[in-house]
Amino acid sequence: MKLTIPLSTLLLLLTTNLFSQTIADLKLKNKEIPKSYTFSDSDICITPQACTFYNDIATYSNIVGVVKSKAIQSFRSKTDRGSIMYFEFEHTFKGDRFLQGLLWGKAGEPTEEHPEEYLAKGKFLIIWSFKPDSTLKEKSEAKIEALLP
Repeated sequence: MKLTIPLSTLLLLLTTNLFSQTIADLKLKNKEIPKSYTFSDSDICITPQACTFYNDIATYSNIVGVVKSKAIQSFRSKTDRGSIMYFEFEHTFKGDRFLQGLLWGKAGEPTEEHPEEYLAKGKFLIIWSFKPDSTLKEKSEAKIEALLP
């Protein structure tokens, strides 16, 4: 019986951490952005599929779930460019198979032509539309993985 209480408390804390996050928490702050990068006002997707998904997410709601909120951050440097798309769903994201097909086609995984990567964790979905060796993408991925364990 004593083991149940600490375990349930731990589970509650982990669940609280996951569901207490907001998109604002997940976005990169100015101090977290490498100095060689600048913000861009326009969407910069490596492939059109990623931006189409972001811009037309309501069209896919019967497949992936209803979006509660979304945001995008776009960046440029001399050697890199791309966008990070953040989605918070009303319920758990349920469109893994669909999103894989949309982003990568038959390959079923990132390719040089379609390098987008994503992470779906609970109600959150984050899509990185950058080349694989992007420093900024790595910074964002590390932050997201720390906040959404």
